[in-house]
Amino acid sequence: MPDHLPIHTVLPDLLAALRTSGAAVLVAPPGAGKTTAVAPALLGEHWCTGQVILLSPRRVAARAAAERMAELLGEKAGETVGYLTRLDSRTSARTRVLVMTEAIFVNRIVEDPELAGVSAVLFDEAHERHLDSDLGLALALESRAVLREDLRLCVMSATIDGARFARLLGEQAPVIESEGRAFPLEIRWLGSSPDKRVEDAMAQAVLTAWREESGDVLAFLPGVREIERTRERLAERLPDVPILPLHGQVEPAGQRAAIRRDPQGRRRIVLATAIAETSLTLDGVSVVVDSGLARHAEFDRAAGTTHLVTRRASQASVGQRAGRAARQGPGVAYRLWEQAAHPGRPEFDLPEIATADLAPLALSLARWGTADPASLAWLDPPPAASIASARERLMRLGALDGEGRITPRGEMLAALPLDPAHGAMVLFGAEQGAAREAAKIALLLQERGLGGRGEDLGARLQRWNADRSPRAEASRKLAARWAERAARQVAGPADGDVPSAILLAAGLPDNVARRRDPSGEHWLSAGGRGFVLDPASPLARAEWLAIGDAQGQAKGARITAALALEEADLERWLPERIERRSVLRWNGGEGRVEARLERRLGAIVLASGPDPAPDPAAVVDILVEKAVESLGTLLPPELLARARYAGIEALLPEALAETADLWLRPLLEGRRDLAVSRGKLVDALLGQLDWDSRQRLDRAAPREFVSPAGTHHAIDYTGDDAPSVEVRVQALFGLERHPMVGDTPLLLKLTSPAGRPIQATRDLPGFWRGSWAEVRKDMKGRYPKHRWPEEPWAEAPSLKTKNAFSNGGA
Repeated sequence: MPDHLPIHTVLPDLLAALRTSGAAVLVAPPGAGKTTAVAPALLGEHWCTGQVILLSPRRVAARAAAERMAELLGEKAGETVGYLTRLDSRTSARTRVLVMTEAIFVNRIVEDPELAGVSAVLFDEAHERHLDSDLGLALALESRAVLREDLRLCVMSATIDGARFARLLGEQAPVIESEGRAFPLEIRWLGSSPDKRVEDAMAQAVLTAWREESGDVLAFLPGVREIERTRERLAERLPDVPILPLHGQVEPAGQRAAIRRDPQGRRRIVLATAIAETSLTLDGVSVVVDSGLARHAEFDRAAGTTHLVTRRASQASVGQRAGRAARQGPGVAYRLWEQAAHPGRPEFDLPEIATADLAPLALSLARWGTADPASLAWLDPPPAASIASARERLMRLGALDGEGRITPRGEMLAALPLDPAHGAMVLFGAEQGAAREAAKIALLLQERGLGGRGEDLGARLQRWNADRSPRAEASRKLAARWAERAARQVAGPADGDVPSAILLAAGLPDNVARRRDPSGEHWLSAGGRGFVLDPASPLARAEWLAIGDAQGQAKGARITAALALEEADLERWLPERIERRSVLRWNGGEGRVEARLERRLGAIVLASGPDPAPDPAAVVDILVEKAVESLGTLLPPELLARARYAGIEALLPEALAETADLWLRPLLEGRRDLAVSRGKLVDALLGQLDWDSRQRLDRAAPREFVSPAGTHHAIDYTGDDAPSVEVRVQALFGLERHPMVGDTPLLLKLTSPAGRPIQATRDLPGFWRGSWAEVRKDMKGRYPKHRWPEEPWAEAPSLKTKNAFSNGGA
């Protein structure tokens, strides 16, 4: 092993820390040598009698690290140093250092919490905060605390909050920092071009760097599509230059070619995703061109899908990218944004635990035996809402019971190296004798680009079956291993005729969708969500789809992978998903409850007809709910106003809503609408009051005013001028004192014999002796047959005309 790496300066301190405290945090800049130097150095320690597991965030990085360590030992990968990834592995009985991806480690520690035969686990590039890295570390810490006190743990990264990780590892865990190689790095700011597509701007920037610099060029783009388009543009201008893609879909041989120098000594251009940010050293690269963009997978709980989001890369991320140029010597980094805009970028990327689908994590925790995630040690605990959503979906798959405990089926799903939905697909396939077909579909959904592109999974499957490339062969072998593993768990037929779309629907039941329009553009899923499909797609002619993947937000996520489905196949293969139930709906237009008998697949109605005998209690429940929503219009406003004026809290709308089951439910039994008579409502409301409250209501807010003439008038408590009453002025003759409601003068709205307003007053004596004279003159001319005395307070009250009054008296 070479001894000139900066990491060798601090290796003695790291080894001493692992001997004494058993845990440490190693902070080492890019190029220090931590990925390839630390694991082999542990093999000579007296406590290291088993394997050293080195966790890598990506398959490319895992394979490259193992091959580099083996090369330094003068061996081939698979001897002392091996690797284990999903599509490729090199290991043997001699392997002491095993590099594996984080997801594989999670499966291993869940299956074997003691990690038998393992002496140390190294978490490389921990700053990337992948979900499986955070989960793996939480499980390893619990295993170390409960089962394996001798297990050594080391968290390693180039940019990391060492003190925060040290607190997580324990009070005794030291933070050890290594210097990096101090090669000069120049940053050149090219500025942004909002009017240009990213591939056009990047192609132009790469050409500029190619002309002005020497050495290989590494360009960072957000995704595979942009890489391919940029490569097309560069190939036209630089036809003799090796232009190599580097991303997860590139076959191992192609990835190796992108990492190593050109065997003919030519300058190269490597177009990479974020896969090249960390862990990898690309030989010969001294120039980086950075688009400043990153593509992240985010789970949308509302849509139930994981979609890709392109956003500005964080400051930490672009710092890692620029550092790729100065790993082996002086370098330069071109950035396609303004220097002044750089501080506005987020400092770090969000950890995956905050944005990812947590169903795999929730199932792993259930299998681990942890009901409460908070009982484990997390740098950032999983969000409670995301855990709740994940558990609900696991229950629908039969993986968890109602208490959140893992079921026998959940154990079988957890034993598969797949996320729960894809595992359910393969397990169902095994039960029907179609495990291999199901496994292939699951792999197509996970490996972008396998079988080509397009939303038709059936077409992709055909192309993959015909593909004889190394990647396709390795993928088929992986699917076969998944299928064999699932088949060993269940008793199923040797061969089945279950349609591929049914296999997909078994794992993603909420994503079965039916077309909503003739064009096939809009679809409704069983989960109640809307999806959209390109009407030009061959799938647009189907009536039903089993959707495997969609991109975009919850409302109208775009279908990117699906299979055509027949309704008859749903009836035959997934009858347990189809419900027959009575459905009650409120018809707002008619103001009544409608009852239907429906056959449904989730939110999709397969058939519907009237229900002649719905559950009476359920009908009343809806009526009460709707009545409570509109109590102000349903209940007699006069009574509510009286109660409010009198301070009778039991008849306030808030209190009545709380007690609606007591007073309202009996009135609605046997009904489909809210057309209850006003009298019954009043009786029911007054029935809520005890005797004292009834007396207080009548005393503080009497229903009517009886005039001196003996006429009865309802008192209005609803207006801003309450309490008020409308009364003919002749009915008040002889009244010297103003009538009161409690301590408040009753507003008298005086009218003429024809019922027209004359004047309103809260001071009747003042009115008699004031403006009555003018009113008298006007009214006497208009209504000469009626009495208009000069001193009305001294007159007998009566509504009779002058002649009738004179003949018959009062």
